[in-house]
Amino acid sequence: MNKTAEKIFRVLPALLLCCTLTAGCSQQGQSDSDAQPEETQEAEEVKYTIDNIRDYVVGVDEPVELADGTKQPLINFDNAATTPPLKPVMEAIDNEMKMYGSIGRGFSEKSNHSTDLYREARETVMKYVNANLDTNTAIYVNSTTDGLNKLASALIESEDDIVLATRMEHHADDLPWRERCQVVYAEVDEQGRIIYDDMERLLDEYDGKIKYVCVTAASNVTGYITDVHRVAKMAHEHGAMIIVDGAQIVAHREFSMQGETPEEDIDFFVFSAHKMYSPYGGGAIVGPWDILDKHMPEFYGGGIVNIVTDSTVSYKHSPESYEAGSPNYAAVVGMAKAMEILKEVGFDAIEEHEKKLNARLIEGLKKIDNIIIYGDTENIDDRVGVVSFNFNDINSYIMAVNLAEKGGIATRRGAFCAHTYVWRLMGISDEEAQTFVNCIDMKTPGMIRVSFGIYNTEEEVDKFLEVLSSLVDESRETTKLSSEAKPEY
Repeated sequence: MNKTAEKIFRVLPALLLCCTLTAGCSQQGQSDSDAQPEETQEAEEVKYTIDNIRDYVVGVDEPVELADGTKQPLINFDNAATTPPLKPVMEAIDNEMKMYGSIGRGFSEKSNHSTDLYREARETVMKYVNANLDTNTAIYVNSTTDGLNKLASALIESEDDIVLATRMEHHADDLPWRERCQVVYAEVDEQGRIIYDDMERLLDEYDGKIKYVCVTAASNVTGYITDVHRVAKMAHEHGAMIIVDGAQIVAHREFSMQGETPEEDIDFFVFSAHKMYSPYGGGAIVGPWDILDKHMPEFYGGGIVNIVTDSTVSYKHSPESYEAGSPNYAAVVGMAKAMEILKEVGFDAIEEHEKKLNARLIEGLKKIDNIIIYGDTENIDDRVGVVSFNFNDINSYIMAVNLAEKGGIATRRGAFCAHTYVWRLMGISDEEAQTFVNCIDMKTPGMIRVSFGIYNTEEEVDKFLEVLSSLVDESRETTKLSSEAKPEY
């Protein structure tokens, strides 16, 4: 047999089988076409609620390794620092990456698509904080810190300008002003609440010389919510504008830049997306475009100019003039989606949930010996989900490490980038505080902070209290044995 014939005999069985299968498929296809097709059931659209949102949080059940080598899911009580992203937020970002192109400068379908979404999201941001769409614009920033620095660099025109802040402020709403102009501070009371009468006193004392009043909407240390519309009215009556640090409010309470009267309206509102379940940084400044248009931040580069020549520069109007460089498109997409989901969950439900967690935690903490709970522990309705505490006889650094390594519980320990506020609550003088190099070890003072997200549960609070109680004796003994550990720290 020659080689050609041999090849034919080798493939002939396979050819016959293929023909048979093809005929069978043809007959089956004809039979199927005669039958009534089954109805295709569409996937049910998800309705996000406070009861099911935990199912849509990335990494919530991801195990972490403890000091003894065992693994268990982390209880994350460090949400005031940053929140885990939501799964639908990540999905939205992934989907948009398929059509991602350069923003505002490209000539392609992808570039046009990305540019349109990027610009449309400004309205989403402004609606989320109930800003007046006719007078305001939204400027994308990397974080609240970035936004407040940009505002400070743009709005402060002289080192003689005067800004009124409070002793509750995060460093992001203190240092950018302190480094550029004069800052005067309203005090807080013994429980840590802002003294509004002190703000009024300073506004009267400076008699129209204060240009901006800068205040946090919610404290990252005690969770206190500021009556920013009351502050806005005071500021406007004295010829000042109000700037609100919204980092700790946007994922916890519904926020409106518009007050009951125009005098109570918020002028500038700044916040971060990474504290509202969206990754990759991001955030926004929302403020009046005509005021922003009169100033330029100290950030320059591509995308903010109309034309540059050897001797002249023509800059674009706001918001573009504040967004030099290639935009963080993924952050914008994620932020807009996170806003959509938070509104669907509902801020009434979020507030009620946080109040339950706060009350359960505070009542549990009160039962532990030698504990110090900062802030008002009786009237807690004006607190978002943040509770900070300490012990008289246990170093807070030692306890926080034990909670993480032996209990699988993430808290925050330190002064939370709000040093002057923390020192006041802890009763530490300015002179003593000046001797501290940092707030990240057992030799320097700090608090332990629990901060809740919308996905945390009452069961997690109970577990935390159980673990905390079980670690008290061990942590107390370690504090005694360590030469560097100050019990009151």
